[in-house]
Amino acid sequence: MEPILEINGLYGGYFSHKSVLKDISFRVAPGEMVGLIGLNGAGKSTTIKHILGLLHPQKGTIKIKGRTLKEAPEEYRSSFTYVPESPELYEELSIMEHLELTAMAYGVGKADYSSRTDRLLETFHMKEKANGFSAHLSKGMRQKVMIMNAFLVEPPLYIIDEPFLGLDPLGIRSLLDLMVDMKKQGASFLISSHILSTIERYCDRFVVLHQGEILAQGGLEEIRIAAGTPEAGLDDAFCTLVRGGRQL
Repeated sequence: MEPILEINGLYGGYFSHKSVLKDISFRVAPGEMVGLIGLNGAGKSTTIKHILGLLHPQKGTIKIKGRTLKEAPEEYRSSFTYVPESPELYEELSIMEHLELTAMAYGVGKADYSSRTDRLLETFHMKEKANGFSAHLSKGMRQKVMIMNAFLVEPPLYIIDEPFLGLDPLGIRSLLDLMVDMKKQGASFLISSHILSTIERYCDRFVVLHQGEILAQGGLEEIRIAAGTPEAGLDDAFCTLVRGGRQL
């Protein structure tokens, strides 16, 4: 089965003479949830920026649904949505206007827009705030607006960076339940998070980045083997790896 996201031999960074990422290769299959994990500065955000097209590879390829950004820019960009770590909203627009703008940008039809919007506002307990301006929202509520915009589109691939920051416990559970529902429908997820105990329960595979390189990747059992900790949870296996333990 062709992967939704495929990265092969990626070298890249912010300056042409210096590579932050070194030979990054991994895949996200249809209906798969992959956790991208690493310490601060490991290269997670840089990897995501390359996938989004904000940075261009110095070497290697990035394909979504078998096409690179250069080959098919519209198809590439329309195949994913992105939830950033820090919510970025238009302060002069209401929540509903944000959703309407997203629907127009991605070509979401009126019937789908109506049903999806109602469901998302209900899921994240935002109906009473629907006509309020984003400038008046807390950080957690602003994050919910970003999440709702991403899930309104229902793309093949969701790229989510630190999704749980700022969310209250009910918001976290609502997001996780929604991710599980969309995964069952065939959607794929690339999730960057430091909350390893949570993503351990939900992700199918993991990619461990350290200093711009992949230390290990695979399911939990493969990460354990790489770390030499056969009984450990993801958190302990990860710490062993980045402290200089074994690796694949």
